[in-house]
Amino acid sequence: MLSREEFEAYCFALPHTTHVVQWGNASVFKIGGKIFAIYSRWDTEDKDIISFKASDDSFRILPEQTGIAPAKYLARAKWVQVNEDAGWGAEDFHAYIENAYKIVFAKLPKKVKDTL
Repeated sequence: MLSREEFEAYCFALPHTTHVVQWGNASVFKIGGKIFAIYSRWDTEDKDIISFKASDDSFRILPEQTGIAPAKYLARAKWVQVNEDAGWGAEDFHAYIENAYKIVFAKLPKKVKDTL
Protein backbone atom coordinates (compact mmCIF):
# COMPACT_ATOMS: atom_id res chain seq x y z
CA MET A 1 0.00 0.00 0.00
CA LEU A 2 1.27 3.44 -0.86
CA SER A 3 1.60 5.90 2.00
CA ARG A 4 -0.22 9.18 1.60
CA GLU A 5 3.12 10.88 0.93
CA GLU A 6 4.01 8.36 -1.82
CA PHE A 7 0.54 8.71 -3.35
CA GLU A 8 0.78 12.49 -3.39
CA ALA A 9 4.32 12.49 -4.81
CA TYR A 10 3.23 10.24 -7.66
CA CYS A 11 0.10 12.24 -8.47
CA PHE A 12 1.98 15.56 -8.34
CA ALA A 13 4.43 14.14 -10.90
CA LEU A 14 1.63 13.75 -13.48
CA PRO A 15 1.36 16.81 -15.76
CA HIS A 16 -1.11 19.60 -14.96
CA THR A 17 -2.54 18.02 -11.80
CA THR A 18 -4.12 20.06 -9.06
CA HIS A 19 -4.63 19.05 -5.46
CA VAL A 20 -7.12 19.87 -2.74
CA VAL A 21 -7.75 18.48 0.71
CA GLN A 22 -11.48 18.08 1.36
CA TRP A 23 -14.14 15.66 2.59
CA GLY A 24 -12.66 14.91 5.99
CA ASN A 25 -8.98 15.30 5.11
CA ALA A 26 -9.07 13.34 1.83
CA SER A 27 -6.24 14.09 -0.59
CA VAL A 28 -7.98 14.76 -3.92
CA PHE A 29 -6.15 15.01 -7.26
CA LYS A 30 -7.64 16.50 -10.39
CA ILE A 31 -6.83 17.15 -14.03
CA GLY A 32 -8.72 19.96 -15.75
CA GLY A 33 -10.92 20.32 -12.67
CA LYS A 34 -12.03 16.66 -12.75
CA ILE A 35 -11.04 14.17 -10.04
CA PHE A 36 -8.98 11.13 -11.01
CA ALA A 37 -7.65 9.82 -7.65
CA ILE A 38 -8.31 10.17 -3.91
CA TYR A 39 -6.46 9.07 -0.77
CA SER A 40 -8.81 8.84 2.22
CA ARG A 41 -10.06 6.94 5.25
CA TRP A 42 -13.70 6.53 4.14
CA ASP A 43 -13.80 2.86 5.04
CA THR A 44 -15.64 1.68 8.14
CA GLU A 45 -12.58 -0.44 9.01
CA ASP A 46 -10.45 2.68 9.58
CA LYS A 47 -7.97 1.81 6.84
CA ASP A 48 -6.25 4.03 4.31
CA ILE A 49 -7.95 3.81 0.94
CA ILE A 50 -6.90 4.82 -2.53
CA SER A 51 -9.81 5.42 -4.89
CA PHE A 52 -9.55 6.03 -8.61
CA LYS A 53 -11.51 6.10 -11.85
CA ALA A 54 -11.36 2.67 -13.51
CA SER A 55 -11.81 1.47 -17.05
CA ASP A 56 -14.96 -0.53 -17.79
CA ASP A 57 -13.05 -3.83 -17.67
CA SER A 58 -11.18 -2.95 -14.48
CA PHE A 59 -14.40 -1.88 -12.78
CA ARG A 60 -15.90 -5.30 -13.51
CA ILE A 61 -12.84 -7.33 -12.49
CA LEU A 62 -11.11 -5.50 -9.63
CA PRO A 63 -13.93 -5.65 -7.02
CA GLU A 64 -13.74 -9.45 -7.14
CA GLN A 65 -10.33 -9.23 -5.45
CA THR A 66 -9.68 -9.01 -1.71
CA GLY A 67 -9.29 -5.44 -0.46
CA ILE A 68 -10.96 -3.87 -3.50
CA ALA A 69 -14.54 -2.63 -3.76
CA PRO A 70 -16.63 -0.21 -5.78
CA ALA A 71 -15.80 3.21 -4.34
CA LYS A 72 -18.27 4.68 -1.90
CA TYR A 73 -20.17 7.61 -3.38
CA LEU A 74 -18.42 7.17 -6.76
CA ALA A 75 -19.24 3.62 -7.89
CA ARG A 76 -21.84 4.74 -10.40
CA ALA A 77 -19.04 6.58 -12.21
CA LYS A 78 -16.94 3.37 -12.24
CA TRP A 79 -14.55 4.15 -9.42
CA VAL A 80 -12.92 1.53 -7.20
CA GLN A 81 -11.33 1.79 -3.77
CA VAL A 82 -8.30 -0.25 -2.74
CA ASN A 83 -7.04 -0.85 0.80
CA GLU A 84 -3.97 -2.61 2.21
CA ASP A 85 -5.71 -6.01 2.13
CA ALA A 86 -5.29 -6.01 -1.68
CA GLY A 87 -1.54 -6.48 -1.21
CA TRP A 88 -0.71 -4.08 -4.04
CA GLY A 89 2.74 -2.58 -4.42
CA ALA A 90 3.71 0.79 -5.82
CA GLU A 91 3.83 -0.45 -9.43
CA ASP A 92 0.19 -1.62 -9.30
CA PHE A 93 -1.02 1.66 -7.84
CA HIS A 94 1.05 3.73 -10.26
CA ALA A 95 -0.36 1.87 -13.27
CA TYR A 96 -3.98 2.29 -12.19
CA ILE A 97 -3.56 5.91 -11.09
CA GLU A 98 -1.91 6.79 -14.40
CA ASN A 99 -4.71 5.02 -16.25
CA ALA A 100 -7.30 6.94 -14.22
CA TYR A 101 -5.53 10.16 -15.12
CA LYS A 102 -5.62 9.24 -18.82
CA ILE A 103 -9.30 8.25 -18.70
CA VAL A 104 -10.32 11.53 -17.08
CA PHE A 105 -8.04 13.60 -19.33
CA ALA A 106 -9.49 11.96 -22.46
CA LYS A 107 -13.01 13.00 -21.46
CA LEU A 108 -12.13 16.64 -20.88
CA PRO A 109 -13.55 19.13 -23.39
CA LYS A 110 -11.09 20.21 -26.09
CA LYS A 111 -11.18 23.77 -24.79
CA VAL A 112 -10.03 22.62 -21.34
CA LYS A 113 -7.31 20.37 -22.81
CA ASP A 114 -6.01 23.29 -24.87
CA THR A 115 -5.55 25.42 -21.73
CA LEU A 116 -3.43 22.76 -20.00
